[in-house]
Amino acid sequence: MNVLVIGSGGREHAICRTFGKSSGVTRLFCANGNAGVAQVAECVPIKPDDILALADFATQNAIDLTFVGGETSLALGIVDEFESRGLRIIGPCKEAAQLEASKSFAKDFMARHGVPTAKFTTSHSPAFAILELESGDFGDENSPVVVKADGLAAGKGVVVAKNRAEAVAAINDMASLVGTAAAEKIVLEECMFGREVSLLMFADGEDIALMPPTRDHKRIGEGDTGPNTGGMGTITDASLLTTDELQTIIDTMIRPTLHGCVREGFRFRGILFLGIMMTAQGPKLLEYNVRFGDPETQAILVRLETDLVDICEAMLDGTLGSIDIKWKLGSSACVVLASEGYPSKPRTGDMISGLENVSNVEVFHSGTALSEPPAGAGGSTQPQFITAGGRVLGVTATGDDLATALSTAYSAASKISFDGMQYRRDIGK
Repeated sequence: MNVLVIGSGGREHAICRTFGKSSGVTRLFCANGNAGVAQVAECVPIKPDDILALADFATQNAIDLTFVGGETSLALGIVDEFESRGLRIIGPCKEAAQLEASKSFAKDFMARHGVPTAKFTTSHSPAFAILELESGDFGDENSPVVVKADGLAAGKGVVVAKNRAEAVAAINDMASLVGTAAAEKIVLEECMFGREVSLLMFADGEDIALMPPTRDHKRIGEGDTGPNTGGMGTITDASLLTTDELQTIIDTMIRPTLHGCVREGFRFRGILFLGIMMTAQGPKLLEYNVRFGDPETQAILVRLETDLVDICEAMLDGTLGSIDIKWKLGSSACVVLASEGYPSKPRTGDMISGLENVSNVEVFHSGTALSEPPAGAGGSTQPQFITAGGRVLGVTATGDDLATALSTAYSAASKISFDGMQYRRDIGK
């Protein structure tokens, strides 16, 4: 089987590493990959948003299975294009991808199908969003409120404002922060309180198979301070959700979502990601994602024991309910090492040292490149990586319990260095 993975970050490195363990994979490609991905797959210089070129490549190279990593390709309709050519691909169709691509579509969908979520309203301009704030529907001038750009914004389109003044500033700044297209509509939400947890699952349109519950740490600073990022670290641990909480989520969120998709004329097949707030009133849905998260994927897939090819075949064939997916017992942790200046203006081009010194972990590359060897250098076989993005590496470990997984990951992280390297030391706390 020839497999193509689409994307270029740590998530895709983890997906490629997992496919690479399958005895059924003959050739593994990644478009467009990165320097770390290139150690386990053949990188293809086609960007994830070049849908037609990707479909042409899949046809010309007899790709048997394509796995989409990120949301942009899905929102652009890559699944529809591939399926129109008879190509097998994992991911939801363009219509289903709106669950992530449009915050207003997702919130309206939740309302139509009775999925518990925060009170919200959608405005078609910054001026109307500010009028909504001033109406008092979201509290007084001292009340917190969540401001969201409607479109895809690479994790930068959500601001949890502490009061109305911050919310107004966020509304006025949103277009410059995420782009005019993403901020064409503004969604305001009541601010919910509780503990956050994420639940991902494989889905074939009818059945689902749950992954271990996970928790992401979004803010750059320890103690959840500073601006939001794409994610500074994740854990998986059974204690994140009790059996009763899990059943409530299945009954009130997962089943209504899948049934809602069918009723609205599209099925959901691929990876469904629920961002959940466990409130005093029970679990409420923060958001849908329609693909693996980053860095959730790294922490999840290191625990997967079943062949990923078999799972993909079951999703495509509609037989997910008949496959027994096995996970390594215990817990896992991923600690992200980021560049100086991230998340605003990350510095790149710094040499990365110490990778050869780590053990008992998986190091997934998010933003790396290979440095050019100096003139006259000998034929060293050890690749020299440099930073090439905001999030650079995801140091990922498993353990019999969460404390062990965290200790192993942090021990390895301490052996890696590059100028300006920053990471949170309170992941999982």
